[in-house]
Amino acid sequence: MNDAKIINANIVDGSGAPVYAGELAIRDGRIAEVGASVGEASQTIDAGNLVLAPGFVDVHTHYDAQVFWDNTLSPSCYHGVTTVFGGNCGFSIAPLSEAAAPYLMRMLARVEGMPVTSLEVGVPWNWQSFADYLERLEGNLGVNAGFMAGHSAIRRVVMGERAVGHQATEDELAAMKMLLAQCLEEGAMGFSSTIAITHNDADGKPVPSRHASYEELIELARVCRQFEGTSLEFLPAQGMFSDEVMDLMIQLSNAAERPLNWNVLAAGSQQLMDNHLSASDRAIAAGADVRALTRAQPMTLRINLHAGFVFDSLEGWAPLFELSVEERLERLKDPAERQKLDTSAKSGGPFTSLANWGNLTVHATILEKNKSFEGRTVDDIARELDKDPFDAMLDLAVEEGLRTSFMPMTGDHDPALWPIRAKLWQDERTVIGGSDAGAHLDMIDTFAFSTAVLAQGVREQQVIGLEDAVHQLTQVPAELLGLKDRGLIREGWYADLVIFDPNTVGASDFYMRQDLPADEPRIYADARGIRDVFVNGVRIIDDGEHTGELPGIALRSGRDTVTPAMRRG
Repeated sequence: MNDAKIINANIVDGSGAPVYAGELAIRDGRIAEVGASVGEASQTIDAGNLVLAPGFVDVHTHYDAQVFWDNTLSPSCYHGVTTVFGGNCGFSIAPLSEAAAPYLMRMLARVEGMPVTSLEVGVPWNWQSFADYLERLEGNLGVNAGFMAGHSAIRRVVMGERAVGHQATEDELAAMKMLLAQCLEEGAMGFSSTIAITHNDADGKPVPSRHASYEELIELARVCRQFEGTSLEFLPAQGMFSDEVMDLMIQLSNAAERPLNWNVLAAGSQQLMDNHLSASDRAIAAGADVRALTRAQPMTLRINLHAGFVFDSLEGWAPLFELSVEERLERLKDPAERQKLDTSAKSGGPFTSLANWGNLTVHATILEKNKSFEGRTVDDIARELDKDPFDAMLDLAVEEGLRTSFMPMTGDHDPALWPIRAKLWQDERTVIGGSDAGAHLDMIDTFAFSTAVLAQGVREQQVIGLEDAVHQLTQVPAELLGLKDRGLIREGWYADLVIFDPNTVGASDFYMRQDLPADEPRIYADARGIRDVFVNGVRIIDDGEHTGELPGIALRSGRDTVTPAMRRG
């Protein structure tokens, strides 16, 4: 007898095939039957003519630390996600050493926007090998989770303080290759790295991977070809890709003989999109496979001068964030220093538009007396106070210990971008991703990517059909990472499933929720219209509420993945 069966379902199987009415049976964590009618079961669940689909796959998260204080991996689980991948951008927290742990903790806090107090209180930091890390998660996960081995972690463990500011010696490179091989043998999903200029450590210096030679990157990628079920993840430089950057991604893919996914392609400038997608075309011609993760929805960015993320990428601003907060405050009070920073920020670089200070909107203030500034542009505030916009912004930030958060004007919310997003979602050179769930907890709101596609993309904007949307959220990302028996509704495959109402699916308004360790806040959005979620045949969400069940597994490459197929021309 089956363990459970779901009846009265409109089945969207993940392949892109048309929806059909049917039933599905679950036995021993897998799909035992699917069709017009299935056999008897110990439990019958009436889908009420809602959609039954495979669970959604999120290929780009930073849940590596959150797993220790929130093993449900919220809010992703509530939005229908049943499998996540972490360790991206080179920022895994395994492998680890006692000497490397403090540096990696502070780096993660800075570069991925996690409160350092939450990391100190909520994470034990007492493992070493990748196997040690995965074993701590086994049996304690609400969803399936796999993790890449991060370049910066490997570099810091092997090179110590030399990881920042120095290229590797031959012996150090050999040791890094051996350590990466050990991680992959123990189940790491592959190798991740970054050369993005926004990625700086707690001291304001480029993270370890940014000090590596291209030869080091390529040699480490080559290690992946020895291990079944592995792939590559990479963050290139921002802005237009140079021939050099495109060639590097191609060399990485060819060295590993694996697909490389890079983060992130957003809908916007046609010239920029064409440039980014051309990297995939050049890769195909060279026998490689380079694919872009493309965003599912508009992004609202919230930035501050305390963390410095994004601000530190302005031309000439990096040294400011190598200072302590106290030193930075004094520097920002100096009119001469302000003039110097203003001029430098406007002199060039990929983030020059940010230096139009008047266009910034005040998102949140710390002091009660400044609450009236929230939701207003710096330009508007400057006129009221009879100040220059840059002075108005800095005066407010300095008064609040640099914790005032600002929102840049990005144009990302232009309705005309929705058809462009849908075209990118369906392009074979892309995969929906870049949610960054678990990271930038007070900064970005892209974690609800799955319900955004179904709500805005399918129902509201009508730029993509339901079946294709589910396909892009399930089979496509599952195949990119080589997941075994996941991403489709098929007999014998794992019963990772979601039941949702296409007429109401979506997310609530975003709000701040104070539920991190040490009572730190994060941006959050509740799911709407996601009724039930199953992971490995066990219901974790029942009528929108978490059941407390933790049936997820710590995925291991080779055991739970096959080597992903290279896309050929």
